[in-house]
Amino acid sequence: MTDQPPRRTVVVPLSPPSWTPPGVDAAGWRHALAEDVVDLLATLAEVEPAVAVLPGDRELAAAVVWPTMPVYEVPELTANAIFAAAGADGYDQAAIVAPDAPDLPAMLIGKLLRPLSSRPLAVAPGATGGLLGLAARLPVPGWLPDIDLTADAESVRAAAPHPGEVSIVPGWHRLSGPDGLSRLDPALEGWEATRALLSPA
Repeated sequence: MTDQPPRRTVVVPLSPPSWTPPGVDAAGWRHALAEDVVDLLATLAEVEPAVAVLPGDRELAAAVVWPTMPVYEVPELTANAIFAAAGADGYDQAAIVAPDAPDLPAMLIGKLLRPLSSRPLAVAPGATGGLLGLAARLPVPGWLPDIDLTADAESVRAAAPHPGEVSIVPGWHRLSGPDGLSRLDPALEGWEATRALLSPA
């Protein structure tokens, strides 16, 4: 008899973008990023996707998620609040992935979750700042500070009693500024909504 695999979720906090390209409507940009990241979650195997929102953003979530996708309404979009919501929903492991990485290859989410077989926490740095993602066994260790995706990988590792408890895995760029925009690869599949906003009329 084999052990049951852990029940895992990947949650995207639908936070407002920290940057909007010049000439692009801010609300339309936020909607496009949310739409593309939800489409990315649909391609994942062996995980159950979800989004997290503040109370005032239920309408945005309703516009981009599919009918059976969980929407966690949390008082703040911090890692601890989102992990607590996932844990209350019965998950053993959870990953939080940035909402402004529409061209993220799905395999990098797998690499974020993989270390949880031997470590309590894994982080993926954002190549353009902040964290691309954060994954944890649930419930999270008590030493995890109350952070969000603006934190950096080394500060998370520094909070652990032993640095080896936090695995740092490959990251990816976020669209948190012009530098991220220049890194988008048109050859990558997906991110249609974001691509459409950035394409000349």
